[in-house]
Amino acid sequence: MHFELLRREKIFNGRIVNLVVDHVKYRSGNEAAREIVQHPGGSVALALFDNNEILLVKQYRYPIGGEVIELPAGKLDANEDPQHCAERELREETGYVAKRWTKLTTIMTTPGFCDERLHIYLARDLSISPHGQTLEEGEQTIKLIRVPLVEAVAMVAREEIVDGKSIVGILMVDRLLQSKQ
Repeated sequence: MHFELLRREKIFNGRIVNLVVDHVKYRSGNEAAREIVQHPGGSVALALFDNNEILLVKQYRYPIGGEVIELPAGKLDANEDPQHCAERELREETGYVAKRWTKLTTIMTTPGFCDERLHIYLARDLSISPHGQTLEEGEQTIKLIRVPLVEAVAMVAREEIVDGKSIVGILMVDRLLQSKQ
């Protein structure tokens, strides 16, 4: 191990994240404080239609004070299966359900200070849920955007899509489809 944990301080326990400060001693003998945001993780759904269009959401994100174009995603509930979370988020945010799910990858969003991991899934064989969208209060501004995958890749290149999880999902699915041609 690169360090010895001397003590942990729990600074804040929130609804979405916790903040802890670990006091550590490195092999050199130097001590430091490491601030860590603890997050339960989440799941992401890339909904791919038969014509290679994908479904994006445009929503207001309070921390950045503006709208972001991204893939449907959400936080894992306690002990929730990541695929179940992706299915739930796709249904709630877009009103769509999928018959086929493929795990693409798991990413660490910001490992320099946060332990969040996001599970990214490809959703296929899509249909409208009989229940439609079931948006939470903070999601009422969500707008659905359906674009060809090739256009989504171009939106990444033009920095119109800047959300990390969405960039990873879009580029992975593009590569997956390119490899099957």
